[in-house]
Amino acid sequence: MSDKLLFEMRGHTALITINNPAANTWDEDSLSALESLVNKLNQDKDCYSLVITGAGEKFFSAGADLNMFASGEKAVARQLSGKFAAAFEALSKFRGVSIAAINGYAMGGGLECAMACDIRIAEAHALMALPEATVGLLPAGLGTQHLAWLVGEGWAKRMVLCGERVDAETALRIRLVEEVVAKGESLDKALALAALAENQSPTSVAACKQLIQCARSGPITEAYITEGDAFVDLFDTLDQKEGVQAFLEKRKPEWKNA
Repeated sequence: MSDKLLFEMRGHTALITINNPAANTWDEDSLSALESLVNKLNQDKDCYSLVITGAGEKFFSAGADLNMFASGEKAVARQLSGKFAAAFEALSKFRGVSIAAINGYAMGGGLECAMACDIRIAEAHALMALPEATVGLLPAGLGTQHLAWLVGEGWAKRMVLCGERVDAETALRIRLVEEVVAKGESLDKALALAALAENQSPTSVAACKQLIQCARSGPITEAYITEGDAFVDLFDTLDQKEGVQAFLEKRKPEWKNA
């Protein structure tokens, strides 16, 4: 772990806080720590969901610490872009529900981190952008792909090619975020939403998440078959047996995440 990335468990929810004042920027250590932490959480059967937010009231994350690229060396650029991609791909593939509580500026790699989550809750004062081209770079933390998928090609080009910033209400309108809340309320809302996952079978959630994301990489007709297979495969799990039995016995299920 890195002291620039705080972690605690709240019930079945992992709470991760980006903690690198003043702007909660990402660096090599914190990116590696995020990738490692998510991989560990995937093995933790008591973890059903993940919430990530920024320390303080102003920044979710301002993205990369540009001092890392000051040398102009291509080898350094390749190594660091790989770190960003690996960390945010791990976050995107987290087996449970992931929610970004965007409590302020989410710029560059900060927004890429939020877009790697399943759901985004933004505070009313938050601003979001992918401004990498203004310094001769491009979004290398999966940003060009996730943004276009979420908001469509037109708005992705406005934000990436024109450097347009969007406020919370615009982000909601273009479907970059799922909800806007008042200042200081994003974390509570995200945790409350994550807690709903405790009513769901963790094995079902993991299977459903993979199926929903299938559309990003293949034709829908292939996903039809995958969906049917995944449904049958759930009958190998303890959670499927527990879920059905609990319903029939009119009691709350006790999930095993297995």
